[in-house]
Amino acid sequence: MVRTQRGALSIWAIAVLVYLAAVFHRTSLGVASLEASVRFGVGPAALGTFTVLQIGVYALMQVPTGLLVDRYGPRRVLTVAALLMGAGQLLFAFAVSYPLGLLARGVLGVGDAMTFVSVLRLVAAHFPARRYAALAALTAALGAIGNLVSTVPLSALLDGAGWTATFAVAGAATVLYAVVLATRVRDGAAAEPDRAPARTAGMVPLLRSVLGQVRLAWSTPGTRLGFWVHFSTMFAPAMLGLLWGFPYLVQAQGMSEPAAGLLLGVLVVGAIVGGPLVGTVVSRWPECRTPLVVAYLVTALAVWSVLLGWPGGRVPAGVLVAGFALLSFGGPASSIGFALARDYNPLRRVGTATGVVNVGGFVAITVSALSVGVLLAAFGPLGPQTAFRIALLSVVVVLVVGLWRTSVWWRRARAAVFDAEARGEAVPVQIRRRAWDLARA
Repeated sequence: MVRTQRGALSIWAIAVLVYLAAVFHRTSLGVASLEASVRFGVGPAALGTFTVLQIGVYALMQVPTGLLVDRYGPRRVLTVAALLMGAGQLLFAFAVSYPLGLLARGVLGVGDAMTFVSVLRLVAAHFPARRYAALAALTAALGAIGNLVSTVPLSALLDGAGWTATFAVAGAATVLYAVVLATRVRDGAAAEPDRAPARTAGMVPLLRSVLGQVRLAWSTPGTRLGFWVHFSTMFAPAMLGLLWGFPYLVQAQGMSEPAAGLLLGVLVVGAIVGGPLVGTVVSRWPECRTPLVVAYLVTALAVWSVLLGWPGGRVPAGVLVAGFALLSFGGPASSIGFALARDYNPLRRVGTATGVVNVGGFVAITVSALSVGVLLAAFGPLGPQTAFRIALLSVVVVLVVGLWRTSVWWRRARAAVFDAEARGEAVPVQIRRRAWDLARA
């Protein structure tokens, strides 16, 4: 038993490292955004397209990734992911034109998209269900170290070694790590892919089977709730760390570039601290999962009200630190969505359901990042403070929509649980009926 646990932890640790690399590559443009603007000769809207493309590709790839993981196993998918991320970063290192830079970030986005779902599938296969929520949150927290590396250390490397050398080394190291993944990771008995349908069925029945899996995952209220939880919680701190946080702090708040890098690091530290904390709480008291999410969303709305409504527009440094620290818990809170997907779907469909949930946050990031870029370009003549204040209102709009849909599907998911209990079926979480609960699913 001890040897089995050690083997599972070893496999998980190897997989987490490639997810850490994925987060680093994903967020590496955050502190390099101003340099990228000069290198490619583009303005805010075109610069925002880098993130929109990468995150849009990520979102589009989530359901296909879940299907690939369920069919071929996470080891193969992770190996391909490392190769694609390395190739994309190498291309980005040597790109000097805007279209080539876009292609590089697109390739990187495809590889990035294949990592997190694969790691969670390994967790589901190698660890008992009661440990899933804690390990999912811990995985996200450890991945956030990649975000931390992409702030101050990456900024220092760019200043010293330069654009090409920095990104080329990062890309080459990721390509080499694919060998470790291919030789050391094992899918696990519970995660061995079922390839029999591929040999016995034609393409049309296979396509119907694949679409059926997606429909089943999407029609499960717990999956739908997980989608909106992920949509609502992770996008704001991710959008700030990926692209617009650095320009906002430097141009609108008047901070120096090193100070802005340090403040972005608060988002990462909060995610690292909050991940194990949230994971522990929801593992011990799973009935608290969605109330915790709603509490975070209400807090996030209050933070944005303070940041965008501050008189004069120049927010004191202490208030910025506190606001960013509170927003940083969105990443850990988003892991609750994956716990919902794990609890309310059979293991053979967990990869697909996890992919569906993971789409939510990255759709929100894509919409918010693009909206901020377009509004900045439109209101830029009014000055950076006013332009950012108007542009970041789009974040509040997305947050309100997410809170609304999360509330709707929370009630529906609870109703489904009560109906299952009434039929005598086992349910993963025991909850008490409240006055506001729906009568039926």
